[in-house]
Formats: sequence, C-alpha cells, structure tokens
Amino acid sequence: MKFLVARLPVWIVLGLGLLSLPAVDPPPADWPTNGGTLSNQRYAPLSQIDRTNVALLKGVWHVRLDGSGMGTRFSGEAQPIVHEGTLFIVTGADDVFALDVATGARRWTYEAHLDPNLTGICCGWTSRGVGLGDGMVFVGQLDGKLVALDERTGAVRWSVQAERWQEGYVITSAPLYYDGLVITGFAGAEYAMRGRVKAYDARTGDLVWTFYTIPGPGEIGHETWPQDNELWKYGGGSVWQTPAVDPDLGLLYFSTGNPGPDFSGVDRAGDNLFASSVLALEFRTGAYRWHYQAIHHDLWDYDLPTPVVLFDAEIDGRMRKGLAATGKTGWVYLLDRVTGEPLIGIDERPVPQEPLQATAATQPYPVGDAYAPQDIDIAPEGYDLVNGGRIFTPFLTEGVVMRPSQGGGANWPPSSYDPVHHRYFVCSRDGIGLYRGGPGFDDPPEAGKQFLGGRFGGIAQTSHGIFAAIDVTTNRLVWRQRWSDTCYSGSVATAGGLVFVGRNDGRFTALDTDTGRRLWEFQTGAGVNAPASVFEHDGKEYIAVYAAGNLFAGSERGDHVWLFGLDGALEPVARVDSSVPASTRYADAGPPDPANGRRLFLEACQFCHGETGEGGHNGAPLTSMRDHDLAFQTVTSGRYNMPSFASILTDAERRDVVAYVVDVLNKR
Repeated sequence: MKFLVARLPVWIVLGLGLLSLPAVDPPPADWPTNGGTLSNQRYAPLSQIDRTNVALLKGVWHVRLDGSGMGTRFSGEAQPIVHEGTLFIVTGADDVFALDVATGARRWTYEAHLDPNLTGICCGWTSRGVGLGDGMVFVGQLDGKLVALDERTGAVRWSVQAERWQEGYVITSAPLYYDGLVITGFAGAEYAMRGRVKAYDARTGDLVWTFYTIPGPGEIGHETWPQDNELWKYGGGSVWQTPAVDPDLGLLYFSTGNPGPDFSGVDRAGDNLFASSVLALEFRTGAYRWHYQAIHHDLWDYDLPTPVVLFDAEIDGRMRKGLAATGKTGWVYLLDRVTGEPLIGIDERPVPQEPLQATAATQPYPVGDAYAPQDIDIAPEGYDLVNGGRIFTPFLTEGVVMRPSQGGGANWPPSSYDPVHHRYFVCSRDGIGLYRGGPGFDDPPEAGKQFLGGRFGGIAQTSHGIFAAIDVTTNRLVWRQRWSDTCYSGSVATAGGLVFVGRNDGRFTALDTDTGRRLWEFQTGAGVNAPASVFEHDGKEYIAVYAAGNLFAGSERGDHVWLFGLDGALEPVARVDSSVPASTRYADAGPPDPANGRRLFLEACQFCHGETGEGGHNGAPLTSMRDHDLAFQTVTSGRYNMPSFASILTDAERRDVVAYVVDVLNKR
C-alpha cells in the first residue's frame, strides 16, 4: 500500500463571503477562482448558450494588451477571473490588466517590470492566472514575489519575496485565496530545488505556514530517501498549479512534480516521497493528512502538473467524495479525498528493472482506460524498440524511446468536469520521447542550476493532440479524438452540453460533451493556449478567453482578450500567414551576428532544444545540424513539432540563430 493517512481529527471550515463555497458547487454568476470554484471543476451551471445556438456565438468585444507577453520567450496560459463586472487577466510577463466586462475598457494596469535576466525558468515565461479575495488581486511572479493588488485600483497593497529566483524558485500558478489565507506553490524542479507550498495572511502578507513536498529528517516520508546523502534537499516535487479546497473537510489538495534529478535515480534509491504524488493537508495549519504516490522513484518526468479536481459521485452504489488527478502517464488517478485510497482501484504491477537506476519494483496501474497511448507500435526511424517502447521502461545514458513522452500525456493544461453526467475532459498530447540519463553525482548540486541527471530528448517525429471524455464512476473512456496538432489549452464545461477548448492555430472551439463533435469555432488571431471562463453578466451568458500563443505549443504569439456572447457582432479575424517563399536562403539574409543569435537562442530555443542544443522538453537535438540553408529553412517554415518562426523573428534574427547553432554550438 503506497499511501498513508494521518489519524488526526477532521475540522470544519465555515467560510464566509463570495469565495467560501462548498468545494463541489458550481460557480455563481462570476468566475471568482482560477478553477471556477474551490473544487477546480471548471464547470459553469449556465445553459443559455447550448448545443442548439452555440453556432451563433460572435465576439462582443476584442481588446489588445499593449504587447505584454508577446516576445519569443513568453506563453499565454492564464484563465480570466471575473468579479462584479471586472475581468482580470495576467500575461506571461506577470503584467495584470483589469477590464470592464461590459465594454472591454481598461480600468487599471499593473506592470511587474520583471528582470529580463531572470534565470531558472524551465518552461518559458508564463503565468496561469491570479487569485482574488478580501478586495485584492493576488499575483505570483516569476521572480519569486507574491504581490497583493487593490481590486479597484491596481495599487500594490503588499509584496513579499516568497522565495528567491536565484535559487531556482518561480511561481507560475494562480494563487488560491480562501478564508483569509493566500496559498501558492513553487515551480523549479529542474533547478535543484526542494518543493513547497506556503500560506500567507491575505491582509498583511505574513507567512502562516510552509509545507515541504520533500520531507526532511524526522518527517513522514523521509525514509523513502537515502539516509547516506542529502539529495532530499534538492529533491524536486514542484507544485505547478492551483490547489483545490474542500471546506467541509478542511483540507487542501494538490499534486506534485517529479523528483530531482529528473532522469537519474542512482543516488536517490527509494520511492522519493512526496514527488509525483497527490497530497492532502489541513488547510488552516498545513499539517499532513494523506498522500498517494502515482509514480514511485520517478525516472521519466511522469509527474502530475495538472490541477486536481474534486467531485461527488455515486460509485458502486454509494456516494463518494472523489478527487481526480491527471498524470503525464496517460491515466487519471481517482482517489477518495477523505482517505486518499483509490476509488475504482489501482493495481501495483511489476515493471522492468535497471539496478543502476535503483528502479521501483512495481508501479501503480489504475483500473480503467488510459486516455493516451502507452507503448510504441512501430519503431521510429533510426531507433530500436526496448520493451516495446512501453511506459516505465528503464534506461541509461544510451537512451530508449518511449510513449508517452516527457511532456505527457497531460501536461499543465487543466481538465474540466461535468458534475451532472460525471464526465471528465482531458487535454493531452501523443508523442514519443527519447529518455537518457543515469549518471550519479560526486558533488552536491548548486541550487538554481539545472539538475537533470540526463537529458530531455525529442525525436524528429510529429506529436498529436488527444482530447478525451472519461466517466469518473468507471474510469472508462466515453469518447476520444486525435488532433493534428497538440492539445495545449485546457477546457471548461457548461450545463449547456458544451466543452470549450482552444487550438494552437488560433481557433477557439465548442464541442458537444456527449460526442466530442465540434459545433463552433472562431479564429482569434493567436494560439488559444489558455482555458476560458464562462459567467453571467446582466442576465446574459458570456465566455472570455485569452489568446496569446505558447512557447511549447509553437503557436502564434499575441495579446488578445475576447469576450463572446449570443449578442456579439464581431467576426473572426484573419489567421496570421507566417508562410514564406521556399526559395528563401540563409545567404540572402546578410552577414550573421552569432552573439545576437545566442541571445535569441536562449530566449526562444533553449526551452525546447536544451541550453547547448542537446535536446529539450519537446525539441530534437541540434548537435548534427551543419547545413545553414536547411537550418534556416526549418526555422523559417517549421518542421515536425517545430513551428514556423517567420512571423516571430525577422530574417536577420533567424539568420543569427542559425549562425549561432551551426557555427558556435556545433563547433565547440
């Protein structure tokens, strides 16, 4: 049994105010939290817009955000917050905009003025939303600051340096406000950090409690780390998303990232709690209540970066308080949120072993259906299959190909849940990863420096998207569809039988929750890589979405906010045409500047291809790139999972990047 339950008394929270709603209730007319409610269901109980009339949706207004977050390093992943006629949105630059719901007019702007030289940001510059409560808007920043803004004016009420970015800690998730506390987790597992969640007094910014996701000596779970080294101090366990709360149980729930180093288990024998796990804490004190580990001794970066979702459903004849956690593995883990025990069943099965990696003897296999493929049916060109490319195949420095890739399965994009039909909607990808790692460490790692124990690796093959509906009472697929592009958006469901989800090519779409059939689409002008919010204003239902593009999705950048309604009159915009003549050649762009190419590479390329071109989160290695013209054409027009950069970088900038890769990186 791979979970523990602390036998502590359950206390009840009697919350006050707008945000103190029962955890599984749908949101009111507004959209007051990042997940819609404290349960993170991303469900609106509104049916004015339904299957019969969604095709009539048009834009009510469309505003631009002054170019904030539009550079090559940025991603737009934030879900709008709506409260009392104001919409709040944050960009990848951590700038916050307050817009009038009725007109889109600007009410105020907060500019974060992030240091452009920030380091330790593993996955692009982004923010997934803001928190709201006690008359304040709460912003978690990439520089490790937690800031409280006046809801009416945008003035800074308080600001705390929650953690130091120089030590690898950044905040990408939306802070959670509830009952006088502001909760935030910290990302940075690729940079030798120790995961943590902190609670602050919403009025003053004073720290109330801290919970470390990697336990220290004397704490529950520390025995799952080696006792002859101090690797636990750098053990990872990032918290990438906004937690959920059950006020009746007084519990806070979240999932964690992989252990560190990512791809080497040589020096961290054991299950490595509480990495790659779901945790329940007492909301008021941060005291541990229970955990469930989804991946033991994770070597594959198969963590759970998607927000957990709370639900109530009848299972096997009795009502259960459930929790759903979506993993990169391709499974949904369904747990009892009171005890942490599996709701449907999760089997521990033996998996292939590699003694040098100190692999776990078994791994959890949820009963039910996987939403994404977990093996390779045909070997990719140039690679041999080991163990059929199946999930949990061990590896060493020579590497193996496996499915899902390190990016999943599901990554950060949030799932949504229809509490009436008990359908859970998952946005994921289907791709093959190249896994390499295993060397040990003679010296302790340096906090804030990359700590992988191997290399991220992609292969020259296109990944696809998967969007799936799962019945949480059985953990079986209701329907599933494959997309030509990756699904990198997240979704929101409504009582009108609709689920809204964005696409990388700029389309915002509505699907039928019964069948997955597309009923409506609208071109926004940039990649829709953020979940939408659905709310009611002056008796009418509206949908708001941020279209700004995404680094890992390779989508068109922008700074668009759209509001849609049945009373709208705005038509779709023209999709940006980034195509260029095939005859464009490297030499036509003029003399190169490799120094500028290095700057651009570190801004736009290293997240996917690695700092030295060795391969990154989604990108193939660049170490064999020798042909200037081929490289220039690839950067210009795109290839496999790599997008076109023709509309993002000028001819000269693309030339400089190619010069740096071919003439500097590959001649070291």
